Amino acid sequence: MEYSPPPLFKQGPSALARLIFFVLVALALLISDARFRTLEIVRGVLGAGLYPLQRAALVPRDIFMGAADLAVTSATLRGENDKLRARNLQLSQQANEAAQLDAENKHLRNLLQLSQRMTTQSIPAEIQYDTRDPFTQKVVIGRGSQQGIKDGSPVVNEDGVIGQVTRVFPLQSEVTLLTDKDQAVPVQIVRTGLRSVIYGTPKGDALDLRFVPISADVLAGDELVTSGLDGVYPPGLPVAKVVRVDKQADTAFARVVCQPIAPVRGARDLLVLHYEHNVPPRPADEPDPATAAKEAKKKNAKTPDKGKDAKPAQPASTVTAASAPAPAAAAPKPASTARPAGKASTEKKPAAEKGAKAQGSQGAKQ
Repeated sequence: MEYSPPPLFKQGPSALARLIFFVLVALALLISDARFRTLEIVRGVLGAGLYPLQRAALVPRDIFMGAADLAVTSATLRGENDKLRARNLQLSQQANEAAQLDAENKHLRNLLQLSQRMTTQSIPAEIQYDTRDPFTQKVVIGRGSQQGIKDGSPVVNEDGVIGQVTRVFPLQSEVTLLTDKDQAVPVQIVRTGLRSVIYGTPKGDALDLRFVPISADVLAGDELVTSGLDGVYPPGLPVAKVVRVDKQADTAFARVVCQPIAPVRGARDLLVLHYEHNVPPRPADEPDPATAAKEAKKKNAKTPDKGKDAKPAQPASTVTAASAPAPAAAAPKPASTARPAGKASTEKKPAAEKGAKAQGSQGAKQ
């Protein structure tokens, strides 16, 4: 029976020999892989096999990093969201201001073109506030008597008539709008030339064209402009448009409902006109022939009475007639002192002269 040492004590190649062997193998593998790429497949297989282990080993780190990133990202997103919201609000305000400025710019351009087209003098004004009375349609503008505003001046914008100045203060003026129930404007229909008067309504949302006969040619859609016959509004200003015409057999006039062309309640900038109606004054009324004849008879009846009243003053003239060489020339003087100025004096003079001559002749005989 052969004796052999236990496996624990078996001795193989020496440690130096093993070191040299493995070093040579490693060098050979390095050289072959670097020059000929012989271990690419092995490396790929090993990487695929070890990838799950690598991911499992990196799970704690990924969880920690994800939580930190989530906290930072949420805070960053919240801050950026607040900034973007504030920026959006600012941009929306700027957009609204730009739109408002654009609308005001167009409105002022239209007003400027209107003032250039109109031959009458105009003063621009801006509405400051509405009056407190809910039953009237009135506004207050920031122009008064110191700026040349006059009571009764028409107020317009680029679309048409807005109202009329009804009260003037030093720095402000009150304007009664076109839709007020007490406001009336003489108008005419552009299509037919029919003239009438348009009034506001108690509700202040429409206009009423009154005194239109049933047989008049009025249709929905007709445009109404100022006639200029009142001497307040210049002729040709747009006022309203006919919306509905109601004709009933039991009435003499038709009910014509109109809508104002200009935005009466939406206007902001206005023009106050100084319109001068150069119309000659009306001629004086001729007197009635019957009345003139009665007045002439009264004058003729009063004339002899006044002559009789002048006769008692004639005896004093006899003394002057007797002493003076020409009694006929001196006699008229007392009569002239007693007679009034005017035509009656000329009518009394012959009678007084006749009386003086008669008395003078009697004194000469004596």
